[in-house]
Amino acid sequence: MQTIVVTGSTRGIGRGLAMEFLKRGHRVVVTGRSAASVDPAVAELSGLGDVLGRPCDVSDLAACQALWDAAVAKFGRVDVWINNAALAPDFGLFADLDGAQIAATVGANLTGTMYGTQVALKGMLAQGGGKIYTFEGFGSNGMTNPGLAVYGTTKSAIRYFTDALAKEYEESPVLIGSLSPGMVPTDLLIYSSRSDDPKQWEKSKRVMNILGDKVETVTPWLAEQALANEKQGARIEWLTKGKAMRRFLLPGYKNRHIVEDYEKEYEAKS
Repeated sequence: MQTIVVTGSTRGIGRGLAMEFLKRGHRVVVTGRSAASVDPAVAELSGLGDVLGRPCDVSDLAACQALWDAAVAKFGRVDVWINNAALAPDFGLFADLDGAQIAATVGANLTGTMYGTQVALKGMLAQGGGKIYTFEGFGSNGMTNPGLAVYGTTKSAIRYFTDALAKEYEESPVLIGSLSPGMVPTDLLIYSSRSDDPKQWEKSKRVMNILGDKVETVTPWLAEQALANEKQGARIEWLTKGKAMRRFLLPGYKNRHIVEDYEKEYEAKS
């Protein structure tokens, strides 16, 4: 039984991962920016196993340290730390973006990943081992798209950061790698990618419908791979280039409605 911290795990992929780790008998620390988001998630997930809920603003180093301390106080150690928490500014060209949204996105995605990694790294070096994963996303592979400059820049930087740390600590007992979920319909993906141009949005939806997969499809595989990995610098990638190319060639994927299904579910919950 391992103790796993998943930042930003009150919804979306983070919540899906928390659920999968609990199903496999592990202890999970669920985090979100406020108790208002953490408490309901813990209440729902506690039926699956041993859960600790802790509010944490990952852009605050002291809050990340308090998260580690709370996990260790409850469970004795942390075996896996997953930096999943992320934000995105409103979809739009860079000159039109609100400065506060830019700062919040960089703070959560990049600074937050660095702070969480530093806290976990220090703790795991002291305890003799562990695994740390960062989260990739649009921009990690160098791809660009109008309207996603800030979010993509943070994810591109995270890939460099992860590779650099894996090299720095390649001889240590702490494994550092990344998780790449591909296109998963979540609030973050759908509502940060929505263009005001109907034609552009329809084009984006066609791509997402072909390449996208639901949280419940992707997270079991990611959880299994994260637990099984024993390689320093591993990139655990769900949607590989080969898989993406095959989907564009196979006719069945052109008739999927991943985005529309998510939008219906979202509206039903609202």
